Amino acid sequence: MGGNHTQTKFILLGITDSPCAQTPLFVLFLFIYIVSLVGNLSIITVVRVSPSLHTPMYFFLTHFAFIDICFSTVISPRMLADLLAEDKTISFHGCITQFLTFGFLANVECHLLAMMAYDRYVAICHPLLYVTINSSRVCWQLVASSYVFAFLSAIISTWCVFGGSFCGPNHIDHFFCDVVPVLKLMCSDTHSSELVIFAFVTINAVSASMIILLSYISIIRTVLRMCSAQSRARAFNTCASHLMAVSIFFGSGFFMYLQPQSSHRSLDKVASIFYTVVIPMLNPFIYSLRNKEVKGALLKCQRRLFNHWQHGRVVSFRI
Repeated sequence: MGGNHTQTKFILLGITDSPCAQTPLFVLFLFIYIVSLVGNLSIITVVRVSPSLHTPMYFFLTHFAFIDICFSTVISPRMLADLLAEDKTISFHGCITQFLTFGFLANVECHLLAMMAYDRYVAICHPLLYVTINSSRVCWQLVASSYVFAFLSAIISTWCVFGGSFCGPNHIDHFFCDVVPVLKLMCSDTHSSELVIFAFVTINAVSASMIILLSYISIIRTVLRMCSAQSRARAFNTCASHLMAVSIFFGSGFFMYLQPQSSHRSLDKVASIFYTVVIPMLNPFIYSLRNKEVKGALLKCQRRLFNHWQHGRVVSFRI
């Protein structure tokens, strides 16, 4: 990544500099990270082994869970290590890699939420054409295009941030290489970089939000025309978990990135923790606890594992 920089490394100041708080925070965030990995891997496994869940909705959900695993892994291990380490330096290229990967994954997640809203729109508003419109080929094309567009957006944003000069302080007041604290260290003018990044964040977030909004406007209109109260309840129930995930993701994302740099304050670290660490842990619970199909598939998998374990014990005992 080009630029007239002199820095070869940065120092991440982390979440806190209080020695008393570092160990409890390490235990807490390690627990959150493990739960996030187990929860999202469980979602992927259950969808893969359950034929009843081989639908476009759960196809997008497995990609969403996979991105959450990557999202957590980009941030949490480094954050956990820094909570216990005295040396919190990160190389210039390591910072670029973390920034690029984080931006790529955040954009993909944004697009996947929009695709899942579109999937619900087709399922509820055009149920007879659902299989035709959301064919396997179309689903793969949508996911592939989201990965490509997200990668291009992340590349341009990364160039805007790290293409300038870093000749002053090298202390990043954050626990990862995020856009605002890194831009503060640039010696060159950051106005044009901020405008480009703001434009790309706006394009990604607002376009996805518009797709979600228009999808749900159509869904609500269709549901309200349904004669059966049971059908209306079932339709709304299929959308509840997605709406909850959308509200949490976009709410924290808009707070973090769609505000002027001068407005950022110490509360941003707390919001960043929620955005990067807590949300990937919550998503599996949102999609499993509020979804009867996923809960049913989870119970079937548990029964299969239990029966297999019991059968293994019986065979071992006989031998």
